[in-house]
Amino acid sequence: MMDFISIPLVVGIICYGIYSLFELFVHKKERLMIIEKLSEKVDWAVLDGKLQLPSFAQKRISFSALKIGCLMAGLGLGLLIGFIFHTFVRVNFEGDWQMISMAYGASVLLCGGLGLILAFIIENKMGKKDDE
Repeated sequence: MMDFISIPLVVGIICYGIYSLFELFVHKKERLMIIEKLSEKVDWAVLDGKLQLPSFAQKRISFSALKIGCLMAGLGLGLLIGFIFHTFVRVNFEGDWQMISMAYGASVLLCGGLGLILAFIIENKMGKKDDE
């Protein structure tokens, strides 16, 4: 039905990709030229002690395990709630599959989001404790 649009669409996407690739390389060369021009004009003696990398000696806690753990716990809780809802609907109403699948999806997304919010709250409280 829409076969007439597929060939021009593919050609357009390919041309845009090639254009973007060339543009990427040109911008890289321009940035390097700007950096070279600026480096000639900068007096490095003035910036002697001001340009330093941040100290990585401080112990930083990674919260990725906390986030993943809270997300997985929330997804598991959402699946459990969806299963309980499915059992309730099947016993009492003999509900249709669309409503049951929607209940599973909604409960998983809701509890997963709540798990991430919980991880965010815990991370903020631990961050405030470290600042004190």
